[in-house]
Amino acid sequence: MTDLETIKKEYETLIQQLRDPELISDWPASAKATAGKEKFEELIKRKVYLEKIIGKEKELEELRNKIEENKSIISAKEDPELIALAEAEITQLKERVKILEKELQNELQDEGQERDSPSKLGTVIVEIRAGTGGEEAALFAADLFKMYTKYAKSQDWKTKVLDSHQTELGGFKEMIFELRDGEVYSKMKYEAGVHRVQRIPKTEKAGRVHTSTATVAILPKPKKTEIKIRPEDLKIDFYRASGPGGQYVNKKETAVRISHLPTGLVVTSQTERNQAQNKENALSILEARLSEKIREKEKMKRSKERKTQIGWAKRAEKIRTYNFPQDRLTDHRIKKSWHNLEEIMEGKLEPMISTLEKNLRTEN
Repeated sequence: MTDLETIKKEYETLIQQLRDPELISDWPASAKATAGKEKFEELIKRKVYLEKIIGKEKELEELRNKIEENKSIISAKEDPELIALAEAEITQLKERVKILEKELQNELQDEGQERDSPSKLGTVIVEIRAGTGGEEAALFAADLFKMYTKYAKSQDWKTKVLDSHQTELGGFKEMIFELRDGEVYSKMKYEAGVHRVQRIPKTEKAGRVHTSTATVAILPKPKKTEIKIRPEDLKIDFYRASGPGGQYVNKKETAVRISHLPTGLVVTSQTERNQAQNKENALSILEARLSEKIREKEKMKRSKERKTQIGWAKRAEKIRTYNFPQDRLTDHRIKKSWHNLEEIMEGKLEPMISTLEKNLRTEN
């Protein structure tokens, strides 16, 4: 739960930002102006929200002062009629105080949760990586990517590949893509963690069942105003894109590698055919990872991890097993299984996601 002092400090900082003449000085039709206008609108919305909370605290203070004034009238024992009125008013004021205290507590609780958790709307970056299991793990990572893109299509979300590293057999060592235009985070946040598959690989001649894994990370994409990256903190390298067996090899250096010097984070992108687009994709990945790093630091500081976030940022946690010989998918967090894996892998995730949302939310 956020405290009032934090709210007041943020409000003071916000007022200073709104007083900055540069915020609204260059609003012609330009990309910079659009970003400035968006920031201004966001600050105004935030100002109104914080004023609502601060206003409740001021009203509480006024009510408590009135209660003390009435108590003074009663203790003076001068006018019986005034005493009766003061006693009646104290009862009414205390009822209002009780209601207002509850409202304020809820506002601060919601504000604290909002700080810990990104909005259910917006854009997320999904990172899928092959784990243990060699080529079969890479093929499973590719299957998960197909499953999520088909689910995204059923939800009318937009999908954009930011970076990928394909193997000879069509699997992915790594696949990073963006999902947007809908309640993306609220649906996808439960997918973070280790996914395990048990099946007979296509390359297996003896018919033995193999166990492989892939990890999934769900990173909410921050708004442009939330993360500020200084150009001097970046080391940008360009190189030739590569693919399996020489496929997709580009003769020009269009692939981009960005190193964030203060944190040591390194991101790449090579899916597009020009440097500018690959650079934009790589920056999107970097911003999301930096934002996650900041959220994790804040969560550690407050030491209030909520169970509704189970699986989020816990990439080492095994959350699910896809058992193909038994046609069964099991989610280990809620100890529930579903059958008809073929349909699930075709993107029919809604029944499972709805069940997860219901069960994991009630654990809070």
